[in-house]
Amino acid sequence: MTASSRAKTKTVPFNVESVSRTPQQGRSKASLERMLGAARTLMVERGSEDFTLIEVSKRGNVSIGSIYLRFESKDNLVRAVIANAMEDLTRAEAAMLESLMARCTTLREFVPQFVEHYAKVLTENAALLRLAMARAEHDPLVAGPGKTAALRAVEKSVDAMLRYPDEFGGTDCKTRATAAYYIIFATLARQLSLGSSREAVTDYDWEELKHELGRMCLAYLTAP
Repeated sequence: MTASSRAKTKTVPFNVESVSRTPQQGRSKASLERMLGAARTLMVERGSEDFTLIEVSKRGNVSIGSIYLRFESKDNLVRAVIANAMEDLTRAEAAMLESLMARCTTLREFVPQFVEHYAKVLTENAALLRLAMARAEHDPLVAGPGKTAALRAVEKSVDAMLRYPDEFGGTDCKTRATAAYYIIFATLARQLSLGSSREAVTDYDWEELKHELGRMCLAYLTAP
């Protein structure tokens, strides 16, 4: 592979810096944080990207000129908000897994606790996750990094389950752990309306759903 071809295939990070212009001083950085905070609040309040830069200006106490100085378009401002949200989710997932692995000594302890605490992480990030998923359907700048982050969550969660190999039934522990993760995520995500529909699939009791989901996945993982 030539140097030029390597440059073309180099992965571009998805973060605030990659979709905005770098601030030159501390005051500019503070202004950027107010822009992002205002846009994020408006997106969460409305459950959509239906806001104007005038509203961001007023809500964040920043000038329209400073917004355009930092972002070429409203799209890039939205992308920056989503990039921050994805970083928040990644940190929350990592902290959750680290905490569980530190205190769960068996798979029987880990699986129900994983369902409970992952549900909490997804619930706390649900509003922006919905918007990120909706934008990913038509915006490759969000879709690619979103998929990468999702696959990273799968890998980390599966690795956590595989810390308890002696409790798995059968021989292919990784296949079972991967299937269990996808069952857990898909069930929680659907109930939290993380997808094309903004309505939960049922009004099934949330606490009972989590409890039974943990029991079912544990039974599957440990079955002969």
